[in-house]
Amino acid sequence: MKRSSSIYTLLLIVVAIYWSFRSQMPTYKSDVSSEKTAFSTDRALAHVKQIAKKPHSVGYAAHKEVRQYIMEQLQTMGLQTSIQEGYTVGKTGNLSKVINILSRIKGTEKGKALLLLSHYDSNPHSALGASDAGSGVATILEGIRAFLAQNKSPKNDIIILITDAEELDLNGADLFVNEHPWKKDVGLVLNFEARGSGGPSFMLIETNRGNANLIKEFTKANPKFPVANSLAYSIYKMLPNDTDLTVFREDGDIEGFNFAFIDDHFDYHTANDTYERLDKNTLAHQGSYLMPLLHHFSQVDLGAMKSLNDSVYFNLPFFNLISYPFDWIWMLFGLALLSFILLLIHGFRKKVLQFKEIGKGFVPVLIILSINGLIGFFSWSLLKWMYPHYKDILQGFTYNGHSYILAFTLLSIAVCFWVYHKFKKVEITNLLVAPILFWLIISGLIANYLPGASFFIIPVFGILATFLVILNQKYPSPSLLVFLGLPAIFIFAPFIKMFPVGLGLKMMVATTVMTSLSFLVLLPVFGFYKKKKRLAFWGMILFFACMISAHFNSGFSKENAKPTSLLYVLNTDTNKAQWATYENSRSTWTKQFLNADKKSPEEISLHTISSKYGTGFSYITDAPLKQIPEMLVEKTADTIVGNSRLLDICITPRRNVNRLEIFTKTPIESASVNSVELDGYYLENRRRNKLVTHYISNNEYTDLQLKIPNDAVLELTLYEASNDLLTNEQFTIPPRPDHNIPMPFVLNDAILVTKTVRFE
Repeated sequence: MKRSSSIYTLLLIVVAIYWSFRSQMPTYKSDVSSEKTAFSTDRALAHVKQIAKKPHSVGYAAHKEVRQYIMEQLQTMGLQTSIQEGYTVGKTGNLSKVINILSRIKGTEKGKALLLLSHYDSNPHSALGASDAGSGVATILEGIRAFLAQNKSPKNDIIILITDAEELDLNGADLFVNEHPWKKDVGLVLNFEARGSGGPSFMLIETNRGNANLIKEFTKANPKFPVANSLAYSIYKMLPNDTDLTVFREDGDIEGFNFAFIDDHFDYHTANDTYERLDKNTLAHQGSYLMPLLHHFSQVDLGAMKSLNDSVYFNLPFFNLISYPFDWIWMLFGLALLSFILLLIHGFRKKVLQFKEIGKGFVPVLIILSINGLIGFFSWSLLKWMYPHYKDILQGFTYNGHSYILAFTLLSIAVCFWVYHKFKKVEITNLLVAPILFWLIISGLIANYLPGASFFIIPVFGILATFLVILNQKYPSPSLLVFLGLPAIFIFAPFIKMFPVGLGLKMMVATTVMTSLSFLVLLPVFGFYKKKKRLAFWGMILFFACMISAHFNSGFSKENAKPTSLLYVLNTDTNKAQWATYENSRSTWTKQFLNADKKSPEEISLHTISSKYGTGFSYITDAPLKQIPEMLVEKTADTIVGNSRLLDICITPRRNVNRLEIFTKTPIESASVNSVELDGYYLENRRRNKLVTHYISNNEYTDLQLKIPNDAVLELTLYEASNDLLTNEQFTIPPRPDHNIPMPFVLNDAILVTKTVRFE
């Protein structure tokens, strides 16, 4: 291939990669003065701004303010609102008093209702919740306003449910699905969520059966920017998260769609989840889903959504959502395999293929996958060794994470070009056999074990077509080769970024391997390049440039603040106090309280305290003793019935608290907390030593009703926490510097009082 052709095709590929990302989302434009009947991103942003002023988790003062704001907005639209209130405990043993917000638009026919879902609580204790899930609430409020402005009567009822305590244990959804009478009317749910502050919103289906009818109706609704594929739900299930919609599916057998964005993951559940940092394009994307789906599903028969059949589906630029039945999976694989065999026969007959040369073609494939696989696998460990403070970003996605994704993508490409430079004497026709065969093996394994990803066969047909062209033309059209490679670019490029964004930089191996596999599909283009060594060199230069850029942005600043943590721990059993932190690299602010010589998990007695990622204290040191009122523990009943002992224990706070955790190693036959029974499966299989975590509202008591073996001694370890360390009058804690934020996912800024009680 001529040098000019190489430059031309490389530019085409770069443009195609850019478009594979650019076409996923609308571009925000100020639309505050748009038609009243249209969804306005600016009007939705106004709601986000109000919701995300303060942290508003369950039990916080701003929690009530946000609830009141949402109800007022619905009432301003002429809708009647109601609340559903009650205690509920989730599947991981988290108890809270839930206050759900409900409203309903009556339809003209008696059928199943469409439910619009999001949650209004933010994560404890410092998250502002602009994205998670102020953006979801704002999308629904603005979408309903625009819908009502059109003065069209829906056939189906439209239920608006803004849940509470989603962040604690999906408690609000649990209360609605298991106790509210409207639950029986729901036919489909549209849930709006977030796990970051930007990027495209992915459509994720929740169903207990097949997805065929859901995909069929979603396609008919025709949202302009669908970002969806049948592999995404499999990836979603790998995340340590569920959503409210999961409760609808598991407990109510109700199907639905999640719409969630996951980029800029470093803002997730932090004080940086602000109105200013929410990507306006992302919010516009949520609106672009809601409006066509609201119009469509408010009119169709929602009782006909269930199906026993599944569809493979994926999005492509210009084509929106493409789908086909699972029945086609093996047919398409068989067609690809047959085509490959026929092309091999054709190549041998033309004497352009030779067995020995084909054998040489397997060597670069194995070298590339081995080298790039190892690079990706060890990259995150290496980065944490080079920058120990990355360990304090518990999401596993650093502020400069996108630079690392680009860097290791470029490094993988450089390795690919360098390896194939070493095999430049092998004709491209013979080199292509190994990548095709390798991709056919991958496609066969996917068809058998991960059928949702079977659309990966589509790019294989592209490389088969280029193989046919190259077998018959010594100098094929470069433009044609790029055109036939477009499906690979459009399908694979977003995955190269999505895996580490969604699952953390520990999944960089997915990026390097996916880049390598994509290179192999595009080998018909790259194989004709004469200057592969030079391209490998430039790939390395760009890799180092990205790494240098990442290095200069590896520190913390006001915009990209360091997560910090500080706790005061008072053990009432020993009458001793300690400072504690979860930080691996202590900040200057934390060093005021914690010495450097006490980093030993064996010394830390509170190793059982709950945290999302199992994070434990890293440093402790002695602290001055303060007079913190301890909880009151009262045994109000103790009865023997047969071989069991029934106890009723009431724990009452004597200071303003936010959370009570109760641990016990005693076998528990059954348990209720504040009259809510704990799930038997949880007690037997999931709780380990934890009994319950009560997220407390209005300083309410915790009442335990326990059934234990008659001969057992009940020992409870109680951890009572208040998130007021920085404001408590007994302490003089300097304010955090503006380049620090509270560490998410762990107990923070807390006064923690521990107590052990035994009931002989």
